[in-house]
Amino acid sequence: MSTTSTDAAQIVTLTEKAATEIKTLFQSQGMTDAALRVFVSGGGCSGLQYGMAISQETEEGDTELTQHDVKIIIDQISQQYLEGSTIDFIEDEMGGGFKIDNPNAVHSCGCGSSFSTDEEGGGCGSCGCH
Repeated sequence: MSTTSTDAAQIVTLTEKAATEIKTLFQSQGMTDAALRVFVSGGGCSGLQYGMAISQETEEGDTELTQHDVKIIIDQISQQYLEGSTIDFIEDEMGGGFKIDNPNAVHSCGCGSSFSTDEEGGGCGSCGCH
């Protein structure tokens, strides 16, 4: 059983730019009823890493949020690590990509895809961040 909320700010905030990119991606894949699954898993240089995937199903314990007409699904374990985070889409001379600004991260990897919290400890590994 999943929990549904229309107030995505409870866990994450999706910027309008990120929402536009996600909707464009869904349309290009022909997936009009899809959702963005945002999760945290073990691994990465700093101990935890972010993940995003296109999802069409919720699982038991998931929370489904809606912001800027984009459905967001977050599993129960990831919620504690993502609470208060902002998902944005950044474009620079290297191209574009999604960026998660996470107030719970006390250490972030130089590549920006992994982090650690006070509870997780961790540090930078092979990516060379310090």
